[in-house]
Amino acid sequence: MGLANRITTLLKQKVNTLLEKYEDPKETLDYSYQKQIETLNKLRRSIAEVVTAKKRLEMQKTRLWENIRTLEIQSRSAIDQDREDLARMALERKNANTLQIQDLDKQITDMQTQQTKLEQTEKRLSAKVEEFRSKKEVIKAQYSAADAQVRIKEDVTGISEEMASVGMAMNRAEDKTEKMKAKAQALDEMIDSGILTDYMSNKNDIESELEETTIKSSVEEELAKLLSERTKKQNNANKQERTQETEEYEISQDEKKIGREEEVTVNS
Repeated sequence: MGLANRITTLLKQKVNTLLEKYEDPKETLDYSYQKQIETLNKLRRSIAEVVTAKKRLEMQKTRLWENIRTLEIQSRSAIDQDREDLARMALERKNANTLQIQDLDKQITDMQTQQTKLEQTEKRLSAKVEEFRSKKEVIKAQYSAADAQVRIKEDVTGISEEMASVGMAMNRAEDKTEKMKAKAQALDEMIDSGILTDYMSNKNDIESELEETTIKSSVEEELAKLLSERTKKQNNANKQERTQETEEYEISQDEKKIGREEEVTVNS
């Protein structure tokens, strides 16, 4: 028995865990609301049946009243014709119908009481169903918002963990880069100071100095050449400018001379 109870308990736990995992609160709320709507519709159908039954009893009561009036007329007619036996028979049927009407009145009153109770129950249940519907929508909205927040936070947490890993990798790469740069600078200093020999170069110190001197001399020659060319261009430009100014001056003098000659001719 102990083992069976443990197995039963374990199965219940597993089933409960499985249901908890796959149960959607929104679907559960919608299902509960649907069941309440079904109950409310059944109650309304019951009210309709009670009202229909009451209407049938009222119609039957109306027919009995019509029979009673007819029997009264018949009883009076029988008396007028000295037929007491027929009058007695009509009155007996009238009294029987009256008893039926009294029984119908009791049934109609019971039906009306039942209808009133059902209608009151329907109003209360309808109000509760409507209240449940409003709360259901609010709870569904809150659940959706909470679920979205959880998913966003889970995503952000995952991104944070990934970015942390990336940050650590970048820090390691920067550390290695700084170490390599420091090592390269140290080797350059050691090569410059002569502590280490640059085996990538086949030149000795003298050849290196001669090459450096040659390079400087070539640079100076090219620079002097460029300066000389610039000076020549400037001299040519100045010469052209002076020549143009001279020509413009001569033209101006000629124009003045022609103007004086024309003036003398006019005066003459």
